[in-house]
This record gives sequence, structure tokens and C-alpha cells, in this order.
Amino acid sequence: MNDEPLLCATVAAPTMGEMRAARDAADADLIELRLDNVDHPDVAAALDGRRRPVIVTCRAQWEGGGFRGSEEERLRILEAALAGGAEYIDIEAAAGFAPDLIRAHGGRRIVVSRHDFDAPPKDVEALYRHVRSLGAEISKLAVAVDTLTESLPLFALAHGTPQPHVLLAMGPAGLPSRALAGRLGNRWTYVGDGVAPGQIPADRMLRHLQFRRIRPDARLYGVVGKPIGHSRSPIMHNAGFAALDLNAAYLPLEAATAADVVSFAKTLSLGGLSITAPFKVPLMASVDEIEPIARRVGAINTIVNRNGRWFGANTDVGGFLAPLTNRIPLRGLRASILGGGGSARAVAIALADSGAQVTISARRGDSASEVADLVGGRTEVFPPPPGTWDLLVNTIPASSVPAGASPMGRTPLDGRMVYDLVYEPEETTLLSDARAAGCDTIGGLEMLVAQAERQFELWTGQRPPEGIFATAARSAVPVQTAGSSSRIPTHTL
Repeated sequence: MNDEPLLCATVAAPTMGEMRAARDAADADLIELRLDNVDHPDVAAALDGRRRPVIVTCRAQWEGGGFRGSEEERLRILEAALAGGAEYIDIEAAAGFAPDLIRAHGGRRIVVSRHDFDAPPKDVEALYRHVRSLGAEISKLAVAVDTLTESLPLFALAHGTPQPHVLLAMGPAGLPSRALAGRLGNRWTYVGDGVAPGQIPADRMLRHLQFRRIRPDARLYGVVGKPIGHSRSPIMHNAGFAALDLNAAYLPLEAATAADVVSFAKTLSLGGLSITAPFKVPLMASVDEIEPIARRVGAINTIVNRNGRWFGANTDVGGFLAPLTNRIPLRGLRASILGGGGSARAVAIALADSGAQVTISARRGDSASEVADLVGGRTEVFPPPPGTWDLLVNTIPASSVPAGASPMGRTPLDGRMVYDLVYEPEETTLLSDARAAGCDTIGGLEMLVAQAERQFELWTGQRPPEGIFATAARSAVPVQTAGSSSRIPTHTL
């Protein structure tokens, strides 16, 4: 094992056969075998034929595990793992047998761990000092967090702990601690199919976040939102950084509040942020300067750190227009926008500034009037009747429309082009109906890519290689995170 943080895949299964199969299929440097979840733990079978180093863990129920037997039985399993040649075993700092077992082996090949599932964590330094005092080869501290800010004490603690360790924050907001293992000085980080709170699959860590490229001194960027697990922005931006060989990393950041975003981003000196719901408006108050178009829209979707000063921008306007270039002339075009939210404001400004005749059609008349007044447009009934539009743009989130339905319902689509900002699924019912009616169509993924390319350029001064963002975005499998809805908002990053 070298000094770079390793990727440890946690494997849990109900039977030894399934565990061995998962062990051998895992794409990682190190495998954690969670014997506490197996119906009949068999240490010899777990170790036999392994192709990678392993950590054998038999976690007690009182520390979040699944083992229901006695402490004597658990000790026998862990001792058998050491005797059988397991590279490491993991024992809880609170286990009664921990001090004697650590002493008997001089701490070698032992990970001593403490898991605190009550957020916010209490006195992280004291917790870690106790774990460290037990004398195991590796000290592990995992604490639950509800906010990004609550993980910051781990980053502060890492600077003064040269001994081999693993420090991580559990829960969706703790994901940065898993990806930034090098910055934390961690011996390894854990991946898996949600065995622990906030854990992500190896494919997402390696392909979306490009874990093996993240250096301790990497310039950090991220996308903030809640929820944010569905975002395709990490796979796009990290592909761009890799293609241009930039020492940079981009992470999904699930924040609690705008203040939480500011605290985390400024403490770690993030180079920039992509912003999605619900922070596009609240974060406007936290930047030092805002570009004029963002002020008109009333929202920012990008922050650029310029020598400590935050610049707020909105790339949604340009991102929306980019796919329309050379496809349909906008001057004098009758454009009808479905919805009256923040996305509708950006679209209305983009179209009005391009010379289109803008009409807003929303379920709430007051929202429609507000957007129409912004650009000197007019309102229309919802949904707009046939014969009233050339370009129809849908800004209504997928979560606001019944699954498999179209926001236009059964209203005939007789215009020239339909543009749906929803990108998950990529082929929406509205687009299918429009194509069947003979309309040209544009999907939301094209806008997603275009606005992200502009963000990348604002941060780095360089355009990403042609087509790389689109390819990356289409290769991403949507991520379902615990507690989040599978109904993804419209064109959130």
C-alpha cells in the first residue's frame, strides 16, 4: 500500500456465497467484509481466494452493525480473521475486549473505530483523541452531520494527526469528506451500496468524482443544492478537468442553508460553485458582485472566487439560447413559456432580448403576470391553445407533473418547435408527443451542457473540449439518494 488514499469497498450480504461474489466483483484497492450482516459468518470462507487486501468487520448492533450474537462470539470471529491472515480487522473503541486485543497484537493490523450517529457531532477532537489513545495501527472516527459546516472540524483535525487514520462525516452532507480523503490525510475512504449513511457506489466515486485524480492541494469546486445526488454536473466538470489536466475537483454539496454554503466554501477556499434549488436566490446576498443579467433574472446559478471576492453570474440565459442557435430564428417568433418560476424568468429574458414575442402560461396567474411584466410580454391560459405559438418552452419541473404525463395534457401541439428543460428522463412525454405531431424538439440536456460549459470557462478561463460534457452527461446513471425523490426537478445542475 502506498501513501495515496486507497478506495475501500464495503461488502455486505446475507450469505457467504453472495459476499464472496460481491468481494470479487468490487472495483477497489481494499475490501471491507461486513460479517455482521451474514446469516452464518465463516471467516475461512470470507478470506479464501481473495484477490485484494481485506478488512474484516463484525460490527455490534450497539454501534450501527447487524451482529446479534454475544461479544465472546464476535471476539472469536475477529481473532480468527487475524489468525487467518486478514490484512486488518475493525473493532469498536467501546468494545470491552478492544484494549486487550490491541495490546496482544501490538496494535498491528487493527483498525479501532468510533461511530457517532447523533448530529451535530460533539467535540470531535476529544472523540478522536480517545480513539487514538487505544494504540491501534489505524484510528477511525466517523461522525454524523446534517450540514456541510458540521464536517469542517474533521478537516481542521486532520492537520495535526500524522498517525494513520480515517476521518469521515456520515450522511449526504458528509460526502466531501469521503471524496477528499487525500486532503484529510486518510489512509483510505469507503464506497459501497449505502451500507453506511452517505456512502456512494464505487462507480460514482471513480467515474463521476474521479477520486484517483483528487490531490490534497486540488482547487475545489462544487454544485450546491438540496437534494443534489441526482446532479450530472460532477461527471461533466470532472471530465473537463481531466481532459485539460487541471489540478481541480468538483463535488456534489448537499447544503442545509445559504449560510452553510458560505461557511463551507470560504473555509475550504472553493474556487467556484454551481448553484441549484433552493439556493439560487438566497446566495445572491452572499456575493460581492453580480453580473447585470443575473440581477435581471433575480437569481444566480454560478459563483466565481476571484482572489477572495465572490462574483455571481447566471449562465442559464446563455445556456438556454445556445441550443437554439442556427435552428430557429427568434426575432418575431411567437414563444410560449410553460411555468412561472425562476427558470421561466431566465427563459423569458433570453427570448425577449432575442426579439421573440413572449407569452407566459402558468397555472398561477400571479406568477405568469410577474414574469410577463419583467419582459414586456403577455399572459395566456394554461395550457396555451393551438395556433398561439411557434416555440413552446416547458420550464415546469418533472416533480410537478404526474409520472408519464405531459404538462400540455391532450392539447394539440401544432407549433414549429418544442423545447423541454426537463432532462431526466431525457425523452419526456412532451417531447415524444411533439415529435409525433411533427414538431422539431430540443431536450433539457442540451441546456444543461451549454450552461455548464460556460461555468467551466468562467472558473478556468478555458473551454472544455468539444463534446466532452455532453458525452459525460449522457453516460451518467441518475443517482437515487436516501430520502430523495426520484422525480428530479427541471434543469437543475
